[in-house]
Amino acid sequence: MPERVGIAGSGAIACGLAAVAARSGPVVVWARSDGSAKKAARKVELLCEKAGTNVNGNIEVTCDAAGLGSASFVVEAIVEDPAAKAALMGDLGPRLSGDAILATTTSSLSISELADASGRPDRFVGLHVFNPVPRMDLVELAFPPAASAATRERARAFCEALGKTAVEVPDTPGFVVNRLLFPFLFEAVRLMERTGLDAEAVDTCMRLGAGHPLGPLALLDLVGIDVSAAIGRTIGADVPERLERMIEAGELGRKAGRGFHAYED
Repeated sequence: MPERVGIAGSGAIACGLAAVAARSGPVVVWARSDGSAKKAARKVELLCEKAGTNVNGNIEVTCDAAGLGSASFVVEAIVEDPAAKAALMGDLGPRLSGDAILATTTSSLSISELADASGRPDRFVGLHVFNPVPRMDLVELAFPPAASAATRERARAFCEALGKTAVEVPDTPGFVVNRLLFPFLFEAVRLMERTGLDAEAVDTCMRLGAGHPLGPLALLDLVGIDVSAAIGRTIGADVPERLERMIEAGELGRKAGRGFHAYED
C-alpha cells in the first residue's frame, strides 16, 4: 500500500474498506463511540475471516480522531448526509498533515461542495466504493476542479493497491452507477405494488431472467431503505412512497433485520 490509510466511520462501507486496505498495510479506523468501535472491530474481523485473509494485526480501531493525524490518505465513510459530512470534513482538515489526501465515499453528493468544506480542495477526491467492498471491483473516482495532478495520480494508485478498477466519472449527482441504477430499483417497487407480486417473485425473475446476482428489492435492502431514499432524492428520482412508509416503520433492510425481506443475524 503506497499510503498510510485512515478511515473515518464504522459502518458497512468503512469496515469493508478497512478489511481490504489492511491486506497491504496498516489502517486506522476512527469510530465515534466505544460501542461503535467494538462493533466495527468485530465486523472487520468477520469480513477477514470470511475472505480467508490474514491482516497481521494491521487494523487499529480508535475513538480518538487524533489517530487519523498520521495517515496520508484519509477516507470519510459516514452517513449520507451533506451537513454531517461537511462538518466532519471541517473537523478533519486541520488534523491532517499538509500533503494528506482526504476522500469521501459519498454515492450521490457534490464532490466540489464537500471539497470546499474540507479546506483542501486540491487534495480531495470522491472515492465511491460499492458494498460489499471486499467483493465489488469498481471504484468511481470523481475529482473537484481544484484537484492537483498529484492527487489524481495518488488516488488511482490507491485504488490499484486495493485491487480495484477505478473509472473516473463526472461530479454529477449519483455519478454513473447510482444515476442509472436507482430509477430501475424504484420501478421494481412500483411494479410490485401495481401487480401484487411479492418481493421474492420480483427478485427471482431478475436473478434468473436477467442474470442479476441480487434482485432489485434485495439490493435495496442491502443498500438500506433510508440510504436508498436519500440517494433517490439527491439524483432527482421519483422515490416510491412505499420506501417512506418503510423508513417510518423502521424497516430499513438488512441492517434492521427487515425490509422487503426478513433477515437473521
